Amino acid sequence: MKKSIVQWARQIAGLFASSVIAAGMLAHAATVSGTVTDKTTNKPAAGDAVVLLDVQAGMSEAAHATTDAQGHYTISAPGEGPYLVRVTHQGAGYFIAAPPGAASSPGAGDIAVYDVAAKVSGVFIEADVIEAESDPSGALKVDERYFVHNTSSPPVTQWSPKSFSIVLPADAQVTDTGAQRPSGLPTSVKMDQDGPKGHYSFNFPIQPDDGEKDTMFQVSYTLPYTGDTYTFKPSVTLPADNFAVLLPKSMTFRPGAGLDFKPVNEDPSVQTFLLKNATPGQALAFTVSGEGQIPRPAQGDAGGGQDAGGQAASGQPGGGIGAPIDTPDPLSKYKWWILGALALLLATAAAFLLRRPAMAVAGAPVSAGVSPFAAQTAATGSASATPVLSAPVTAAAKNAALLNALKEELFAIESEKIAGTLSATDYAEQKAALEVVLKRALQR
Repeated sequence: MKKSIVQWARQIAGLFASSVIAAGMLAHAATVSGTVTDKTTNKPAAGDAVVLLDVQAGMSEAAHATTDAQGHYTISAPGEGPYLVRVTHQGAGYFIAAPPGAASSPGAGDIAVYDVAAKVSGVFIEADVIEAESDPSGALKVDERYFVHNTSSPPVTQWSPKSFSIVLPADAQVTDTGAQRPSGLPTSVKMDQDGPKGHYSFNFPIQPDDGEKDTMFQVSYTLPYTGDTYTFKPSVTLPADNFAVLLPKSMTFRPGAGLDFKPVNEDPSVQTFLLKNATPGQALAFTVSGEGQIPRPAQGDAGGGQDAGGQAASGQPGGGIGAPIDTPDPLSKYKWWILGALALLLATAAAFLLRRPAMAVAGAPVSAGVSPFAAQTAATGSASATPVLSAPVTAAAKNAALLNALKEELFAIESEKIAGTLSATDYAEQKAALEVVLKRALQR
């Protein structure tokens, strides 16, 4: 599974930016129709329940339908929306953004589903990434993310009340949990106690990979940090290609006896230690000590030649495309997701658009993977003047063009920063300007 830094950036930026545009065009859904296909059997999914969810009414069920023998459904919206369409197949839910009825392109309402099993062959962890830093309150703050692949063939969704199990330190105080489907936004999800203290499970489907996109689970927690030192004794529940620890430069890492953690030295702002091929039941341990916080781009760490997580560009020709994910730095794409700020900006924009149904974006493409997260996320902003475009077109068309341009410009400056062709000063100025314009556009 090899990806360059820019490829991963494109996946994240494209996902959230397309969600911004898709969210805007949810407003005028009237009649939604499409075909539900079981991708496990490549046959129509007959008899599946289809529900129209009203985003602005707490995801309440606004209308219902059932797929016919050909997997086709038609469902009518009682109002202007915005709406999501949910299909339930063998107990697992699959979502798309409701396309705008007659204005939608053929296939815009189509939904792919998969058969479900409690355990599926081909599910493994590509990376278990622990990001740790000290907190001024005296605790150790930890964000742990699990990138989980489902390469089953034929493709089958792994789903049960214990779809994905994890083990945290027994003294961990969990502060936040989330998950993300291969094509979707991060979703706040509940994590259940599963056995001894520190053992938990997610009741969240692990869908088959969508190209190189996998399922991500995230847990944030704090640990007691007496004497500014803590020994982790982690445990993986599935084979993990990569087990990594990210620390501030000012902290110290000491691996457990006999563990071959390798330092990854390409990032000048963050220490990275990597262990390959961790297995369930393997005795893992490491100790961290000292104090410090991991710098984020929002704090001014946006030096030229690095990605949003400080990852150095490879210097290769062709726009600075970095080295494949496992040579020499297997964590490039995870650092982008973990430390990047662009995704958060665009996720907030998508949530704000979902909360403003009057802002329709005519003729924009629909993202087929929008999850309910955008409807659950609070976003704020103040009214401002509307940017003026020179073409004498409708307000909806103006906004569609503006959002498309912003998407392309945001991705462009991130790519130039990764490639080292944009200085830290120019990057900060250009990104700040684009954020201002984005905020102005969202206040229409």
